Amino acid sequence: MIKANDPKLKSWVDIPANSDFSIQNIPFGIFKTDSLGPRAATAIGTQVLDLMVLEQNGYFEGLDLPDNIFALPTLNAFMELGKAKTRAVRNRISDLLEEGNTELKNNAEVLKEAFFEQPEVEMCMPIQVPNYTDFYSSEQHAFNVGTMFRGPENALMPNWKHIPVGYHGRASSIVVSGTDFHRPKGQTKADDADMPSFGPCRLLDFELEMGFITCKENPLGEPVSTAEADEYIFGFVLLNDWSARDIQKWEYVPLGPFLAKNFASHVSPWIVTMDALEPFKVAGPEQDPEVLPYLKYEGDKHFDVKLQVGIQPEGTEETVVSNSNFKYMYWNVKQQLAHHTVNGCNMQVGDLYGSGTISGPTKPEYGSMLEITWRGSEPVKMADGSERKFIQDGDTVIMRGHAEKDGVRVGFGEVTAKVLPAK
Repeated sequence: MIKANDPKLKSWVDIPANSDFSIQNIPFGIFKTDSLGPRAATAIGTQVLDLMVLEQNGYFEGLDLPDNIFALPTLNAFMELGKAKTRAVRNRISDLLEEGNTELKNNAEVLKEAFFEQPEVEMCMPIQVPNYTDFYSSEQHAFNVGTMFRGPENALMPNWKHIPVGYHGRASSIVVSGTDFHRPKGQTKADDADMPSFGPCRLLDFELEMGFITCKENPLGEPVSTAEADEYIFGFVLLNDWSARDIQKWEYVPLGPFLAKNFASHVSPWIVTMDALEPFKVAGPEQDPEVLPYLKYEGDKHFDVKLQVGIQPEGTEETVVSNSNFKYMYWNVKQQLAHHTVNGCNMQVGDLYGSGTISGPTKPEYGSMLEITWRGSEPVKMADGSERKFIQDGDTVIMRGHAEKDGVRVGFGEVTAKVLPAK
């Protein structure tokens, strides 16, 4: 067992019941304040703990860390230290926060400097993302979308159960939770129109996804196997991969996603490590037909992470529209990484990989408005009495995720985004 994952651990820090940020979590993020520049932190209960302060006061002595590693504005250099080193840091933070340890607890001067309440800080983009790939790995989602456009007999494309389908997305438009964005514009074409028209997207949709982040590079030409993938994956974030469905419909053939997908993708600010999710691994679905040898893997490689989506119209309360789970993936992250690199493609530190929309087997578990309203034919009623087929201006979409087992909760917090009118 990884030391920091011990379910018996308790902290001297006050942690509210059902907090995402238990002592068994110890996520990593980047924060700033009005007077402090961006630097690394972890979350514990309702508080943010400044790791730069801990480093400066000698709490990481003996771990052989580069000087000022936590003073940088992204986590890329920290992740690049490797899983052994980052695991040691997480274990050390856990030790310092454990109820029987007084090293930090009794240092009033450092406590005053290092701890912040979460509302007092601004969370920043935790990584610099060199490359972004989005997969299409939830069978129910692929089946739902295929059924809408091709019928249930041809819902899954012939290659879908043989390869983790994906596409290269746009890294520059990945932003952190809380970043408002404008409704995208583009070309669309109505079914009964002879020519396309230009204007704001009318069918704006969220996509409920998880994203994983790589912390190690493989040389060009050298694949990463499913057995090696763990050492390349640092952790996970919640991902809202927005889609402009009407723009997408017109541009999709012949080369796939473009302007319908590159205007904004939001990630949660805290990276939950793969180590922290280790206790929540579960078996995946039976893969039939049998996958090719390079996609085979050993053990449980899916994750039981409960996911939720809410829509909050401006000035009113939130309505929950989806409760799903990360375990509903057909292709797991090891298979995704192995397939991505099998041709020799080289990964970089900080690369982000989206799971694709996560949909469970029942309608309340679908991960997009396209599915929840079945192309707009079954609108969803909001708490204020209004209806939604797709996302309207002024709406805020809120995604949450957490894993829970044996009295231990490890969560991601939220990823939120408000839609502003098109410019």
